[in-house]
This record gives sequence, structure tokens and C-alpha cells, in this order.
Amino acid sequence: TFTLERIHQEENAAKNTHVAGASLVDYNRAGTALMEIVSNPCMHSAEDALAYMTAVKQIMQYGGISNCDQEKGQMRSDVNVSVRPVGQKELGAKVEIKNMNSFAFIKDAIEYEIERQIAVLESGGKVDQETRGYNPDRGETFIQRTKEDAHDYRYFPEPDLMPVKISREQIEAWRAELPELPVQRRERYVTELGLPEYDAGVLTADKATSDYFEATMAHAKNAKAVSNFIMGEMMRLLSEQSLPISESKVTPEKLAEIIALIDAKTISTGGGKQIFETIFNEGGDPKAIMEAKGLAQVSDDSALEGWADEAIANNPKPVEEYKAGNAASINFLMGQVMKASRGKANPGAVMQMLKQKLDA
Repeated sequence: TFTLERIHQEENAAKNTHVAGASLVDYNRAGTALMEIVSNPCMHSAEDALAYMTAVKQIMQYGGISNCDQEKGQMRSDVNVSVRPVGQKELGAKVEIKNMNSFAFIKDAIEYEIERQIAVLESGGKVDQETRGYNPDRGETFIQRTKEDAHDYRYFPEPDLMPVKISREQIEAWRAELPELPVQRRERYVTELGLPEYDAGVLTADKATSDYFEATMAHAKNAKAVSNFIMGEMMRLLSEQSLPISESKVTPEKLAEIIALIDAKTISTGGGKQIFETIFNEGGDPKAIMEAKGLAQVSDDSALEGWADEAIANNPKPVEEYKAGNAASINFLMGQVMKASRGKANPGAVMQMLKQKLDA
């Protein structure tokens, strides 16, 4: 459980960038309002810190508060690290690592700083309370300034601002207006849509992806199939081309149509993936692509019977093995039918046809 000490509003001052021995100061965001969330010392590892940061980021995104684009300065973190010997209740000196703008850097900086402080204490030294920066090229923290005491920020009330008293009724009214948060959406995907917890976690990790899933489900019924396509084909192609899901040519409506064609056994799952990739790269209509590529499955009994008879006649050995009790031998015959049909035969119908003929 992560607990908070306070949330307060500040004004952005400037962005400092330290490169090649120089410090660059960017005032473009000076005066911009920002919200600082201060947690209690309730995290015990870099993994805990990342879980906390991920939760905060998702809440901000789902609430429409911020896109939390760290490269654009919309979200950054000051990380406080202290260590203590096993059995000691009091925390050690607090070292603050300023202005971290990458989850990966946060993890690396915490792990480095923990090791550094432990090494200092084990060598008989003393960890000083100080502010440090992080050099990602060297994978090290470095000192920026020391702190004389724990109250170096010297916060004090603004005398010209009167206290604001908010009623419980007003708080509850605002609470009722809150959007569905990621944890609630994950639970709904599992309990109402029947998705595995893993799928629900992947889909809700990014709001844009979850919104795409929601939009697709407005036109589809098979939640697991939608999830599989998004986690599989969609994420693979987006990663290969470094695109956000919002720029995919496969709209939610088109994905729902592809899945409907598969569920109706008009095309195979493999055919659906071909159509998906074609639309992703070139655009187009699922049914038109299906017809142009000849991906429609054949379920006509007369056509299937011809292919089945041919496979049985040309392969007496697996036929004998099947009739002798080796049920797996039918898979070879199945493959021969699919080969003869160039993959167009409906697999379920083929299997049924073969069993009907072999068991007669």
C-alpha cells in the first residue's frame, strides 16, 4: 500500500539540463502550474517505486489531468533514498535525486544509490543528507548540494490566501464525477468480459490502448479475440514502426469486422492476421481484401468431400494407422486436405468430414 503525505500546488521555475560540463536553463515553462504529490516513506525497492509511479501516471491519464509525457516535462520525479541496518527503526539520512524524467533512469538511480549508501556505511563512513543528480551515461548519481537540516525548504503559509473549507457533500459530488480508473477497468474486464487478469493488465496499462479496446468492443462480442489481436498483431506492428495506436489504419470498426469474419468461419485466424497486417500497412476494407487475396474459407460439403476422398485414397498408410487406433494419424490427412485446398478449407469442417469417412 502506498500512502501520501500531501499534495500541493507549485509553479514551474525552469528546466535544468546538464550536458558536457555545462548547465542549460530553459524558462519556457516558467510560471506553469504544477501539482506535487509527496509520498510517505512506504517503498522498499526500485520495483516498489516504479509500481507507485506507474499507478500515479495511469490515474493522471485516465482522469484527463495530463498526458504524463516525460520527454515533454509533463511528469518528473524527485526520488528520496535512505538505507538502514536490519533491525533499526529509524531511517538513515535522506538523499534526494532531483528531476528524474524516465522510469528506466529512476530504477537505475535508486539501485545505484542504495548500493552507494550501503558501501559508505559498511566502510565505516557516514551518509550525508544531500541533493544529487543522476548521470545516465555513467549510471551514477553525483552530488549537487548538501543540506544542513531536514527543513531546508522552509515552507510557510501564504498570509494573503484564506483557508478553503470544503464540505463533505462537495467532496462526494466530485467523487461521483470521477472517470473509471485503471484498477476499476481491469476488474471490469475480468469480471464482466471474462478476460484473464494478464490481458486486463496489459490492455489497461496504457489509456490509449484501453480506449481502443473499448471502442472495438462497441462493435464486437468476442472480447478475448479482440484482446489477442491488440496484444499480438497490433502491438507487434506498432512497435516495428514506432507508431502510437491512435495512428493505426486498423480502426476499431475494422478490427471488429475482421473478428466477425473469423467467428463466422468465413476466414481462418491466419487469414484474419493477413487482412489485419494489410490494412495496417496499406489501409483498405476487410471484405475487399479477403476477396482480393482469396482468403475466404471453403465450407461447401461437395468441395470438402472431393479433397477428403483424394487424401484418403493417396495415403493408405495413415488411414490404416488411424483405423488401428492411432488417432493422431488423421492430422496428416488433415494437412493433405489443407494443402490441396491451398489453405482455404474450413479446418473444423475438414476434420468432421475425415472422421465421418474414416469411422464409417
